[in-house]
Amino acid sequence: MKAAVLEQLGQSPKYKDFPSPEVQNNEQLLIKVKAAAVKNLDKLRASGTHYASYTELPVVVGMDGVGVLEDGTRVYAQGVTGMIAEKAIIGKSQYTIIPENLDDYTAAALPNAVLGSAMALKVRGEIKPGQNVLINGATGVTGLLAVQIAKYYGANTVITTGRNQENLEKTKALGADFTISLKQSDEEIVEQLKKQHAETPIDLVIDYVWGKPVELIIKALKGGGLHNFTHKTRLVTVGSMAGENISLSSGVLRSSAIEIRGSGFGSLSQEDLQSLSQEILPEMFQLAADGKLHIELVVESLKNIEYLWHQKIDTGKRLVISMA
Repeated sequence: MKAAVLEQLGQSPKYKDFPSPEVQNNEQLLIKVKAAAVKNLDKLRASGTHYASYTELPVVVGMDGVGVLEDGTRVYAQGVTGMIAEKAIIGKSQYTIIPENLDDYTAAALPNAVLGSAMALKVRGEIKPGQNVLINGATGVTGLLAVQIAKYYGANTVITTGRNQENLEKTKALGADFTISLKQSDEEIVEQLKKQHAETPIDLVIDYVWGKPVELIIKALKGGGLHNFTHKTRLVTVGSMAGENISLSSGVLRSSAIEIRGSGFGSLSQEDLQSLSQEILPEMFQLAADGKLHIELVVESLKNIEYLWHQKIDTGKRLVISMA
């Protein structure tokens, strides 16, 4: 079979022939892969810098994808073997059926973004209808999806921040009510956040950047101390594009009703992940199939994988590899 084969850590995978995988037991299924998204985690594992980097080479890259089972059922699944290939092995009961009117490429691109948006909003953020939500760093693929899902979950007001002005404007078309540019001065950002918080008290912050922008958000939301009650705000961090660390004093948390959580594989339980595959992902697939959830794609052929691997993809778009 043809596949994206990694021969050395730090290099781009190459379009090569590779032995077809074989089912090893009754708990595995063979899948004919149609499409697979290329995500940052895929690249980190191939670079050798991630704790889950590949240890045996050569290897087929790609953690998940969309394909067809032997009985013709179209499914999304994480692979036991690499998924950027014409064939792969998946777990027998560990897949999500794709609606008939949803294309392979969108189905391949959605799951990772849903993990970072719907799970952050619903599971870790515990969003309630009528709440006001701030999405910090909303101009990437996952942030743009989070805007739409926040509205779907009943958010009253959605505020977005970001540095990419073009994509920040796109958030308005996707449901955002207010936008704040992170390219302004710190003082201007804090002032706008304070003003927005006074008009529509922020109940939930979904953060994709961490670093300095989060420090500014906390500064805008923090309380005033003795006899000054503050609005309860839950801050859920999903990413750290602006830095892994922040400066946070004990006094800020003591004087504020700010609660900080993370959302990712380590903070999600086995039950949460089961809910993702059995409930949340099918729901999001159907929304996309009905034209109510949108994600921008760059679809390219498997044979170009070596060139594409290190190419810069426009912010807000997901690279999807077609096996055709």
